[in-house]
Amino acid sequence: MTSLTGVLLGVLLLAVNGFFVAAEFALVSARRHRLEEIAVGGGHLAKVTARAAVRGGRELSLMLAGAQLGITLASLGLGMVAEPSIEHLLEPVLTLLPESLRTPVAYVVALALVTFLHMVVGEMAPKSLALTHPERAAMGLALPFRGFARVVRPVLAVLNALTNGVLRLAGVRPRDELATTRTPRQLAMLVAESGRMGMLDRDEHDLLTRALRVHSQPVERLMVPVSEASSVPADADDLLVRRTAARGSLRMLVVTPDDVVGVLHVRDAVLQPGRRAAELATPVPRLAKDTTISDAVTLLQEARAQLGLVTDAGGTPVGVIDLTALVGELLIA
Repeated sequence: MTSLTGVLLGVLLLAVNGFFVAAEFALVSARRHRLEEIAVGGGHLAKVTARAAVRGGRELSLMLAGAQLGITLASLGLGMVAEPSIEHLLEPVLTLLPESLRTPVAYVVALALVTFLHMVVGEMAPKSLALTHPERAAMGLALPFRGFARVVRPVLAVLNALTNGVLRLAGVRPRDELATTRTPRQLAMLVAESGRMGMLDRDEHDLLTRALRVHSQPVERLMVPVSEASSVPADADDLLVRRTAARGSLRMLVVTPDDVVGVLHVRDAVLQPGRRAAELATPVPRLAKDTTISDAVTLLQEARAQLGLVTDAGGTPVGVIDLTALVGELLIA
């Protein structure tokens, strides 16, 4: 192999090293929900690459092992091929030096140059690129990266199994996916620590603390007792419904002596006169009284309901919550 061929091969290995570094950091830093959104609503090519990136995230341990294997092989090849080739190219240039010093100086210069290029071009630049545009990088590199991982999958499986065995001996439970969610308690601890270290100013700290406190509070705090909520009997006619609405609430519960049949809007009684309240009532979502405010908002939105029934441990309705009041509580937090 000529020195020029060795240099060209070194450039190729440098690019390969950068590819695996970028793939590794993109896989770790890409936001799963953004990739899943693109996999559903993007163009054809975007869907294919996003799905590949999502699948890679679900096999994180295996894919990271593939990235490490690729980086190791490329780095070893770069040192074996590029450094001697550059050294041989430099020796004739160093004619001003004594012959005994040419080889050592050429070796040191070649080693320094290869190390510099490896760190900057092969490591730091692709890492920064992947961290700057993680989803784009993950999608762009997903297909060739997964292709490489599939080819060397038997080797990766053995390496991964050995690694997991070492971790288990040390009392560590291996994981294949990143933990991307945080409990309210964990978020509160992060906010408190950030405030203590001065990363959040006082107003931001107080705002986030109040928001987290409200999100974790139960809906029982905001409910109106069933006995105080606007309601009509199941056999009420449209006249009684309109009279009840005139007292200030357009939506009302339709009740029997033992239970709540549903919820009724006065509009339905006006548009369909002559029908009883029970015939016009629509089902109302039921939530346990310890449901958090944020979860209650989500449940009511999914059910497309304005009102919800709060029930006790036995399933008996004890109160009513209004979506507007819940959202308002979150906004003023």
